[in-house]
Amino acid sequence: MFFKIIALDIDGTLTNSHKVITPKTREKLMYYQENVGKIILASGRPTQGIVPHAETLELEKYGGYILAYNGGCAVDCKTKEVIFRKSLPVEYIPEICDIIKNYPVGINTYEGEKIIAGHQINKYTKLEGRINGMEIRFVDDFASYVDFDVTKCLLQGEPEYILELEKILSEKYSDRLGIFKSEPFFLEIVPKDIDKAKSIDRLLKYLGLRTEECIACGDGFNDISMIEYAGLGIAMSNASEPVKKAADYVTYSNDDDGIAYVLGRLTENIGPVHEMCYAR
Repeated sequence: MFFKIIALDIDGTLTNSHKVITPKTREKLMYYQENVGKIILASGRPTQGIVPHAETLELEKYGGYILAYNGGCAVDCKTKEVIFRKSLPVEYIPEICDIIKNYPVGINTYEGEKIIAGHQINKYTKLEGRINGMEIRFVDDFASYVDFDVTKCLLQGEPEYILELEKILSEKYSDRLGIFKSEPFFLEIVPKDIDKAKSIDRLLKYLGLRTEECIACGDGFNDISMIEYAGLGIAMSNASEPVKKAADYVTYSNDDDGIAYVLGRLTENIGPVHEMCYAR
């Protein structure tokens, strides 16, 4: 099978534990772009948090794509065109803030080059700022402040609170919003029918490509949909068990150049697809 496009999660997949793309992984991805196909960077990060990695991989030159906010916004790196974007209805934000007020969690969204944070700033809020290279601005009344167009909100806190809030918010908003964890300590709140798979499908149709021509690689809970959707779904060995179970194959970890290993098998004819990774 000739895979014309590869969708890559960033944290825990494309980048190692130090949040960088290793030289070996970059080399394989550059070869792939020069000789085989295009790259989609599909992440829960805001667009600004993805751009540095898009620049490292020269997606502007090779015509790659950014899929930010777990699929809420797709950008053509060559033309800078926003191909599609879906907004989170802001009328739900005061309700959500009221629900979380008795929990030790933070809530944030994004405005320009800043993360807008409310309720509290905890270590996970600070992690979100570091990951994306964005300044955090705390506002006293988050619900009143956010009266502008946003693509997602993010809750941050200890896993036990995030798990409880995932259940509460899912039960309340299952027919109106998308609620899911991207990490045990991050709970994503996005528009209804937004996830990586649905947005990749929309992008592939825009490009005139078939599902069978796409590979998807990831490690997080929010990667399961695209791993199941793609013609070939790959999980990292550092992924949780539900992610591995969703995949066709499991590659090496993000600290062992798992993406480079996959691409080596595909682009250098080292072996057939079914031998490129170890089976789940």
